[in-house]
Amino acid sequence: MNILVADEAWIAIALLLHEHPNAEDFSLGEIRDRARQEFHDDRPGVWQHIVSHCVASNRPNPAQYRMLHSTGRGRRRLYLQGDPVHPERKGKILPEKRDIPERYHNLVDWYLGEYSRRRGPAGGSNIPAVALQFVGLIPAYDLQKMAEAIRSGCERVDANEW
Repeated sequence: MNILVADEAWIAIALLLHEHPNAEDFSLGEIRDRARQEFHDDRPGVWQHIVSHCVASNRPNPAQYRMLHSTGRGRRRLYLQGDPVHPERKGKILPEKRDIPERYHNLVDWYLGEYSRRRGPAGGSNIPAVALQFVGLIPAYDLQKMAEAIRSGCERVDANEW
């Protein structure tokens, strides 16, 4: 099975997080080395995806993946809901199980069931810049349908019914 270089980058970081559960992030070199160790793959695209193509806050060029988060210069971790996202990025957050070997399916389950919940952003904020990071997460069509449902009386309370 040929694995996408983006999926290799994601798997490498997920494996590192499993191997070092107290670590918050990893250097670009650590991620590249773990990907090489796991996949024996020297395609230059792996490095490019670790550095830029998978980073949610970067302008897409050309990939729109939201798989990684830059925690600082030369440091990455897996993307979490609430991390800053460039408004033009709409791509996937994690590999599809059908696209990766079965031995990595547990990493997808771990991300969805544990990692994303345990490490998610805490609390809300009324700072406009914080709200802007969510722009583009919900497709415009879905937002329109939600607004129509609200306008049509969804969950409306009638005081006379009491």
